[in-house]
Amino acid sequence: MAWKIPLSDIEFTAEESKAVLQVIESGWLTMGAVTQQFEEEFAKYTGARHAIAVANATAGLHLSCVVAGLGIGDEVILPSLTFVATANAVRYTGATPIFADIESEESLNISPESIQANITKHTRAIIVMHYGGFPCDMPTIKDIANRNSLVVIEDAAHAIGSSLEKRMLGTWGQTGSFSFFSNKNMTTGEGGMIVTNDDALAERLRRLRSHGMSSVTWDRHKGHAWSYGIDELGYNYRLDEIRSALGRIQLTKLKTYNNRRRQLTELYFEWLQELVPSIKVPFRNHPGISACHLFPILLPSGMDRREFMENMEKRGIQTSIHYPPIHHFDAYHSFEQQASSLPVTEEVSARELTLPLYPAMSNDDVEMVVRSVKDFIQE
Repeated sequence: MAWKIPLSDIEFTAEESKAVLQVIESGWLTMGAVTQQFEEEFAKYTGARHAIAVANATAGLHLSCVVAGLGIGDEVILPSLTFVATANAVRYTGATPIFADIESEESLNISPESIQANITKHTRAIIVMHYGGFPCDMPTIKDIANRNSLVVIEDAAHAIGSSLEKRMLGTWGQTGSFSFFSNKNMTTGEGGMIVTNDDALAERLRRLRSHGMSSVTWDRHKGHAWSYGIDELGYNYRLDEIRSALGRIQLTKLKTYNNRRRQLTELYFEWLQELVPSIKVPFRNHPGISACHLFPILLPSGMDRREFMENMEKRGIQTSIHYPPIHHFDAYHSFEQQASSLPVTEEVSARELTLPLYPAMSNDDVEMVVRSVKDFIQE
């Protein structure tokens, strides 16, 4: 369908095309010098000591769980209101996801109180997901983790460019994993990045993403090594040079993109409050600086969400849901007994709807979306 206003959109220019062509013409496509440059630039941007490029954010979360030492019998506390990859990464290690509730209608992030209530003698880690790029309560969560000797892992897939207390999200935990999927604030199609301030963990993450090898193909190509060893079981989670070239260009545009997203978000806040006060809008006065990856709203209780989405579709406006709670999925039925302990997640997830948000949107586009929401509510 040709949407008048899609949920998200990609902005590529001749700069991205030129960068990709240069890689192709170089004759070196697998992980090499361009990826190293991308990692250095991303580390500088986030303020992290190390950035490790990976195939996607899911791979980043999986490796983060591996280096955290998670395994069978361990429990990891995380939100159910997130993309399923957050929980899948835990299960890849044999550990068990334990779902905590979210804070409120105002903040769709994991609740520190619910984290505390779910800690047992088997708990080893907490995974936070900064919903829509809005920061979780990291000082409180870090305090809980420190008091209970728990590892904190950040799912920062939405949070490229978000910060709290002048510290970039992704750098609060032992590791942070970012996504460059095609709907993200900067994109390489597929791809991700892990950041960490731990030198030893960074070295291990670099080995694990490439089969556990002591040296990679680029090292041998440059004459820095003639063979390799396998130090431990690793994975093929590398990022290639083409995607890294895209990432380098996209990173230079991220500040501009995110600033525009924040402007559009403020317009949404203002016009929805003025024209459709019955719509609940989370994160209105949230602490920190958000990358404004998503714009979620909460429909009035009892409203038919599917009918609403179909009505918006007829107007050429794409909407979505972020997210069906993980514990509702068939693959997670063994965790369904926790539904009664997730009352806010249950309530909010039934009413959440995501409106379009991307840098190329005009002010008129936002007004059209808001007035379409108003028309449906009035009807």
